[in-house]
Amino acid sequence: MKDIAKKVFDIEIESLQHVAGLIDDEFSKAVEAILDAKGKLVVTGIGKSGLIGKKIAATLASTGTPSFFLHPGEAFHGDLGMVGTDDIVMMISYSGETEEVLRIIPFLNWNKNLIIGVTGNPNSTVAKNSHHHLNIKIAREACPLELAPTSSTTAALVMGDALAIALMESRDFKQHDFARFHPGGSLGRKLLVKVKDLMRTDKLPFITEQASFMELLLNMSAGRLGMVMVGDATYIKGIVTDGDLRRALLLHPDTSTLTVAEIMTINPIIIDGEEFASQAEQLMIEKKITTLLVGSAQNRSIKGVYQIYSQ
Repeated sequence: MKDIAKKVFDIEIESLQHVAGLIDDEFSKAVEAILDAKGKLVVTGIGKSGLIGKKIAATLASTGTPSFFLHPGEAFHGDLGMVGTDDIVMMISYSGETEEVLRIIPFLNWNKNLIIGVTGNPNSTVAKNSHHHLNIKIAREACPLELAPTSSTTAALVMGDALAIALMESRDFKQHDFARFHPGGSLGRKLLVKVKDLMRTDKLPFITEQASFMELLLNMSAGRLGMVMVGDATYIKGIVTDGDLRRALLLHPDTSTLTVAEIMTINPIIIDGEEFASQAEQLMIEKKITTLLVGSAQNRSIKGVYQIYSQ
């Protein structure tokens, strides 16, 4: 069974590489057409191609390209009213001869819609009636009978992803744009919420440079943040974390004469409260830290403390 699985992967990878080699200026023209369109991108197809089309439409819609899926059968029975004259229609049919898809072409021509065909046959009816054709001709299906759409549907899916990414980059689509379309759940929280919304501002632990090691321990325990700040809210001279404490104990077994100034980290990282929580967390991962001071890095004033595990 494992050998069969690996063979399927190999065949589909081979087909994707083949399709990648077929990408030409038609792809760029299709992207430009979508960018210039005043309407939506309507994706249509039936059967397995229809299922792929639904995913492509969903990906496009969530990444900045207004899009929806139109079932060709329902379209022929009234849903063509959903297609505006400014819309672009992407027709997915590997053979390019799918009857249900072909039946809506006369309306699209009458409605003056620009058509993007996604087929494996440049000489097909869909391709010939398309303003731009994206060739997804595969090397072979992964199905041993060469009947079940496998490599061909994968190729259509990846072509849709390629369009979505090309459009994202062309529009300079950013994290905050993505968040606007995904406000629910942890993803929306991570991308929409700012550091200032999650930072702790009450009873922040401050201490002086001259404080003793014992005072430091008591202050850190009371603060319950695993750190203390050296200075005050108007100007921070440094920070002492529990990691700094452990290192100090290893270097100075006798802590009776040890002061905060000898232990503290002089240049703590300070982030602006207007930054998104996702950016703060990425910074913490890069720096391998669990705490960020929130305030002004320029004048070293502090408004709060942000920690991943404090959320």
